[in-house]
Amino acid sequence: MGKVIIFGNTQSAELALYYLQNDSEHEVAGFTVEEQYIKEPEFHGLPLVPFETVEQQFPPSEYLFFAPMTAAGMNQVRARVYEQGLEKGYKYISYISSHATVLTDKIGENCFILEDNTIQPYVQIGNNCVLWSGNHIGHHSRIGNHVFFTSQIVLSGNCQVNDYCFFGVNATIRDSSVIGEGTFVSMGATVMKQRTEPWSVWKGNAAEKSTISSKDLKF
Repeated sequence: MGKVIIFGNTQSAELALYYLQNDSEHEVAGFTVEEQYIKEPEFHGLPLVPFETVEQQFPPSEYLFFAPMTAAGMNQVRARVYEQGLEKGYKYISYISSHATVLTDKIGENCFILEDNTIQPYVQIGNNCVLWSGNHIGHHSRIGNHVFFTSQIVLSGNCQVNDYCFFGVNATIRDSSVIGEGTFVSMGATVMKQRTEPWSVWKGNAAEKSTISSKDLKF
């Protein structure tokens, strides 16, 4: 519980406001963003102040911080803001939807986890991660920092996802895969390789047509 300052004045910040107001015990006190992006002194009726001096109006001793940003720059922009907030002395909250199935308590700070995610037992999630709605995170998987899952992604069990990775809608990752730092998995891609190289891009579906008819399957 506590008063929270949200970083941003775009749709991500607007969504964070909605979720915190409707599905948390936190009170949103205001917004902050770099001064060059401020065109109005308020956002959704709350103060919008320069990030460069936010601690003067909203001191870290009295306010918590939340920066649920997009994956711009392969999550490096969000990582920079997150680290700058730490340098200013802020403590971060995470938002975890009450409509998500979460069977682990090992989730870091500044995570934004929306409805209908299924996070199985023994999963570990680092700091500054976003899981949009409707993902499956398989048992014993380990997710690093600054990672972004869009929607309807299947991360199978025992996977290791390193920092700065991005997963497009409907991507599928086979079990026991190691996803290298900064890997970009495109929408609808199926990653069957056990290990991806750092800062690599994966696209396409690995499925191939079988020589048998589906009528011959026994199930």
